[in-house]
Amino acid sequence: MDFQGITDRLTAVGAPGFLGVDEPRGKDPEVKGDKGRAGDPFVLVDPQSIDRFLVVCRDDPKLRFEILADLTATDPAADDENLWVNYNLLSVSHRHRLAIKGILPKSEPTLPSAVAVYRAAQWHEREAAEMFGVTYRGHPDPRNILLPDDWVGHPLRKDYEFPKEYHGISCE
Repeated sequence: MDFQGITDRLTAVGAPGFLGVDEPRGKDPEVKGDKGRAGDPFVLVDPQSIDRFLVVCRDDPKLRFEILADLTATDPAADDENLWVNYNLLSVSHRHRLAIKGILPKSEPTLPSAVAVYRAAQWHEREAAEMFGVTYRGHPDPRNILLPDDWVGHPLRKDYEFPKEYHGISCE
């Protein structure tokens, strides 16, 4: 199934939180500074509904996304008020894939955990929590996996300032 077929199916089944699509496009010469958008098409989903949306993606027989291939977050810019959460799904049986994005405010980056839907989300969510400060409600084991427990801040945020030292060890 191609991207249009997937989005048509998501609309037909009333996938919770499905907000729309964003597809690659060339730059618009009428808009000053517009660079267009490269990359894969993606669906935009309300992050507060992501767990229910993923259940539809996994359980609908025409979609059947069996694998959560990736889950992460991105910080577009230091002065941007939002973070992106990104999910990539794969259907081995139907040989199609889907990129999903949601927008979270940096001031309250909290959304439901996807671990109950895809067990692979467990480690991915822990990494995004440490690196970007995203909180996954209902995550079964939110301990750090990369940073010490007393580390301050979230190193992959664009506004992060690296410490000069950590417990007497230079970080410069």
